[in-house]
Amino acid sequence: MDTGTHVVMGIALGGLATLDPVVASNHAVATSVLIGTIAGSQIPDIDTVLKLRNNAIYIRNHRGVTHSIPAVILWPLLIVAVIYPFFTGGNLLHLWAWTFAAVFIHVFVDIFNAYGTQALRPFSNKWVALGVINTFDPVIFTIHIIGIFIWFLGANPGATFLIMYAVIIVYYIRRYIAKNKVLYEVKKIIPDATEIIIAPTMRFHQWRIAAMNKEEFFVGRSVNNQVEFLDRFIRVPVPNTPVIEAAKKDKNLSAFLSFSPVYRWEVDEYNDFYEVRFIDLRYRSNGHYPFVAVVQLDCDLNPISSYTGWVFSEKKLRKKLSIIPS
Repeated sequence: MDTGTHVVMGIALGGLATLDPVVASNHAVATSVLIGTIAGSQIPDIDTVLKLRNNAIYIRNHRGVTHSIPAVILWPLLIVAVIYPFFTGGNLLHLWAWTFAAVFIHVFVDIFNAYGTQALRPFSNKWVALGVINTFDPVIFTIHIIGIFIWFLGANPGATFLIMYAVIIVYYIRRYIAKNKVLYEVKKIIPDATEIIIAPTMRFHQWRIAAMNKEEFFVGRSVNNQVEFLDRFIRVPVPNTPVIEAAKKDKNLSAFLSFSPVYRWEVDEYNDFYEVRFIDLRYRSNGHYPFVAVVQLDCDLNPISSYTGWVFSEKKLRKKLSIIPS
């Protein structure tokens, strides 16, 4: 989920914690738990700072080790170690338990996004992405804001957020059912599909679709369970040419390939350099595919420039690369 949603989830969980008699009966415990749940709902995304270095490191590592099983165990211990000295009259066990719940829920809800997490590390580096909830879901965010506002007006926070989370669970189930309906329709159109990726959008009845069989890639959308394919590409295997192999050694393309499951490729040859481009097919937007990896190589196959990330126009992409084709 996005940062804003994780913040309101942390506040809501702190309110829900008042159902715990130990928390409800002690102001120091309640305050420390609220701080712990807010911190716990944020700390797994500390790897966002990697974006300050470059996109390649960010793409390869975001929601990786910081969302792993060891991290879910260690983050609450770290947070409690920082918070508890300021609330020595509090309860260490209950502070840890609710902080752990906040960290766990953060990682758990991220699994439902299309981006996913490597939550099974160190046992598996596989990305777990159920693709049911958009990274920012306005319904979930709004429900949390309403719950917090009702709490601010004086309602019992435990009961308020218990009801709120019951509503959200029903919402998750409905989203899961809606996705399966789209999946069923896609399978009717492409019965020989070898992979189907259905990604949510901010609109309840709209989904992005990327699929493939042995011969083609299919890119489309679903609106109100009506599936429409907008682009189709012949599936051409990535060749083991010297140009491609040299490009794969670049950190940006390597990061892209570690993350993207459905893509097509292009190689262009100019007067004095080659350009290799890989294009993720999952994020079609207004006829454009914004998530790409581009590597430029000189005639001796030495890297000149490269980039991976989101670009919404060719002009902006060219600004990120040092060579502009003539």
